[in-house]
Amino acid sequence: MRTTSRRLGACCAALALLAALPAGAAAAKGPTPPVTTPKPAAPAPVPGQAAGKIQLVLQKVGGTPAFTMAGRRFVVRGIVIPYVAGQTVKVSTYRDGRKVAVQTVAVLPLGNGAGQFHLGITSHYSGLMQVNAAHYATPQQAAFSGRSRSLRVVNPNVGPGSSGPSVRLLQSELWNLHYVVPLNGVFDEATGRALIAYRKMENLNRIAYSGREVFVRLIHGVGAFPVRYRHDGRHVEANLTKQVLAEIEPGGRIHAIYTMSSGKPSTPTVIGRFTVYSKTPGTNSEGMVDSNYFIRGYAIHGYAELPTYAASHGCLRVPIPNAAAIYSWVQYGTPVDVYNEGGGGSTHVRGNAGP
Repeated sequence: MRTTSRRLGACCAALALLAALPAGAAAAKGPTPPVTTPKPAAPAPVPGQAAGKIQLVLQKVGGTPAFTMAGRRFVVRGIVIPYVAGQTVKVSTYRDGRKVAVQTVAVLPLGNGAGQFHLGITSHYSGLMQVNAAHYATPQQAAFSGRSRSLRVVNPNVGPGSSGPSVRLLQSELWNLHYVVPLNGVFDEATGRALIAYRKMENLNRIAYSGREVFVRLIHGVGAFPVRYRHDGRHVEANLTKQVLAEIEPGGRIHAIYTMSSGKPSTPTVIGRFTVYSKTPGTNSEGMVDSNYFIRGYAIHGYAELPTYAASHGCLRVPIPNAAAIYSWVQYGTPVDVYNEGGGGSTHVRGNAGP
């Protein structure tokens, strides 16, 4: 009897608990609804506080991508809008992701409601640089910041056997100017040939080494091949003064630039406008590789001996590693313009011209 009473009491307690639950709570459990946290409301603007923006521009740099040399000063120009008198910004300089310098500079009036500042920076170490500027909130102006584009600081002293970002950037700049050079970050023989061609164009010592004098010129974007006969369509130009040969596309667009060696003073290369009339692949009995004849025995061809000055028997010698590419680009009937920059030169076509 007592056992029955206990069971009845337990059942009654369970029924009472179910009755106290909300409708549907006793049903089978389903997925628990996600708990959402409301986003904090944006801080209300402070009365009288102006919103702003900042743009950072790198100056006294060059190249694509931008670069400068270790030990050379570059300038960060900040443009702040709007200008509020008495405001300052904190400028942080990073190299390879690490903060290396912090300076606070004043914002000066620029005009038309804008302000500006200039900050000179010098890095004595190579690496990838970036500059950030932060304006902290004041009663007159809200907080904002800006970031510059990346800047590669290079070691200019690279030569045979060097490798790394400085070499890769040197190759990239020569490539942008259409010198035939690999983009592998290794200063190999092909890089040396391209650099010698560039040095010829800039009247520098004809050596396979860069140095500051080369990088200063690259920063300023100089060293391009000046096309003289742009109305000749797809043609070759041989500049005997510079000892450089260039392939030119229609409209005067440069396709490729190579170092070369033309006829020495006793056996000069004939000057004038010619066309390729014969082509012989491979190596002939004279050691000429992939020859493109433009008049009698005068040809553009690869040759084992290729000094940095005029040394041939009248032909236009090019590096053997480049001979196949030149042979492929030059076609029958391709014009060949041979000239000295100051005019003059031999117009006598010798019958015994050779390599």
